[in-house]
Amino acid sequence: MSTAILTGSPVPGSSIEGDLRSLGFDVRTASDAGDAEALLAAVPGDQRVAVVDARFVGHEHALRLGLTDPRFPLGAIPGAVTAQPAGRQALTRAMARENSASGGTAHGGAPARAKSSVGDVDSVADRVAAALDADGVDVHRPELGSLVAEVPADPQARNEARQAVAAVDDEAVRLKSAVKARDGFFTTYCISPYSRYVARWCARRGLTPNQVTTASLITALIAAACAATGTRGGFVAAGVLLIASFVLDCTDGQLARYSLQYSTLGAWLDATFDRAKEYAYYAGLALGAARGGDDVWALALGAMVLQTCRHVVDFSFNEANHDATANTSPTAALSDKLDSVGWTVWVRRMIVLPIGERWAMIAVLTAATTPRITFYALLIGCAFAATYTTAGRVLRSLTRKARRTDRAAQALADLADNGPLTELLARTLPAGIRIPAPLSAVVGVLLLVLAASFDGPGFSLLLAAVLYVLLSADAVVRPLKGALDWLVPPLFRAGEYCTVLVLAARADVNGALPAAFGLVAAVAYHHYDTVYRIRGDAGAPPAWLVRAIGGQDGRTLLVAVLAVLLTTSQFTVALTVLAVVVAVVVLFESIRFWVAAHRAGAPSVHDEGEPA
Repeated sequence: MSTAILTGSPVPGSSIEGDLRSLGFDVRTASDAGDAEALLAAVPGDQRVAVVDARFVGHEHALRLGLTDPRFPLGAIPGAVTAQPAGRQALTRAMARENSASGGTAHGGAPARAKSSVGDVDSVADRVAAALDADGVDVHRPELGSLVAEVPADPQARNEARQAVAAVDDEAVRLKSAVKARDGFFTTYCISPYSRYVARWCARRGLTPNQVTTASLITALIAAACAATGTRGGFVAAGVLLIASFVLDCTDGQLARYSLQYSTLGAWLDATFDRAKEYAYYAGLALGAARGGDDVWALALGAMVLQTCRHVVDFSFNEANHDATANTSPTAALSDKLDSVGWTVWVRRMIVLPIGERWAMIAVLTAATTPRITFYALLIGCAFAATYTTAGRVLRSLTRKARRTDRAAQALADLADNGPLTELLARTLPAGIRIPAPLSAVVGVLLLVLAASFDGPGFSLLLAAVLYVLLSADAVVRPLKGALDWLVPPLFRAGEYCTVLVLAARADVNGALPAAFGLVAAVAYHHYDTVYRIRGDAGAPPAWLVRAIGGQDGRTLLVAVLAVLLTTSQFTVALTVLAVVVAVVVLFESIRFWVAAHRAGAPSVHDEGEPA
């Protein structure tokens, strides 16, 4: 239960107390500022508390945005201020200081230095919020737009404020704000116009975003099962269900924004399930094709590799420039100019093939064509999108004069996912062979993938794998602060994943490519989990986990050795065992970490960034 402390003179006919109770607050009334301070001290420290002026006039949704958002320790709107347990100490200090300055009275005795923005009203809540600002404390103030939130100075101002409240439909504003501010064309115009109403329906029935996220996952898994039947009816049903899953995927975020039900666990589930749904659907298509006599497992694995590497490019570039100085360039300026031309915004969002456009394409092609054509179109589209986005980011990196921080270098090192072999070599390599990190990574990847492709299991593959490990160590021996050092993690992903794909394809036995698909899926999950931890400021996975699964260098070397030493059938079994071991270890640690973080009250987050 949260507690709201009403201060100031009560106003007959005011709805503020009822509004606060409808938002889940236990309302208490303070006769003056001293009484408010005493009531604040009496509220248990593990509860949210709000100080609200009794004369407040505004929309209930304005109060909801200002006082119930779980992502911010402190929040304020005109006439109200709130604190979660993490911000409670700062609120208590500010209240005590302002109470002392005002002589313990809510009106008349307060100095004129802290006034409401409406007229010359003296509001305890506004004075406390101003004091928090003066202390340098970060206070979240939501964008209210057309929503009203005021503390009127006199009856005339109160009547005008009430008329302003009546003139704006806060439910319409709430529905509109439930939609992500930046999204793809298909999502914006084909899904969100009605999915927001599905979100409201869910909210009114007490459903949570996590329940909707789970429903989306189940729907996508059923779609994958339909695709696996290999029949035309199954493919049509799979396409329809995939779109339905995407509608629910949009709905969970809109429900979170509509009802402000943000959570650490929810953000992780939403991001993780997106990848699980898409890659499970790839597997379903491959199984369905196999039932029809067509082997497309290599295409399915290639699509997963390409999509994962695209995401790692996004993550690495964003982390490298998260807090960089001089973070501008002529390329970025050109991009901003293009954004000022309306139609170019949508074209540029569509050609990167975000999740909405991508899933719509997959669904339509599944229903109308064959899995092979679906994968061909997906690979071509994703390859073009990856080339476009990566080229743009390379140009930005080369033309800007950014200075990257230690935090960015550490994030890139964590994303690189190097194991104990690279760590040992990085400490022993001679200083004279240092070359630029991206060049080391490119050379290592090319040597390894070419050896696997053209020579197959043999001495040259082993030599290339050893050189790959050496060059991996050379790439990360120094802090990754160079202009293009953000390319190192995606290059390592490409090296590891493509080696597994090529060697499984060359094995040319039943089960090798599905086993490789499972291994890459398990490793990709670990890499995505690393990204989500870094995004949530939780740091990288524990060192023991990286060592236990070998790091990218250790796994790549192990797969190469197994391909050389074992027969093709034994190699398939080895890939299967390795996939199971990696999946069990990373899933156990990941679930343990995120559940523990949720129970410990980690700061709630929600992804409002680029569509995946």
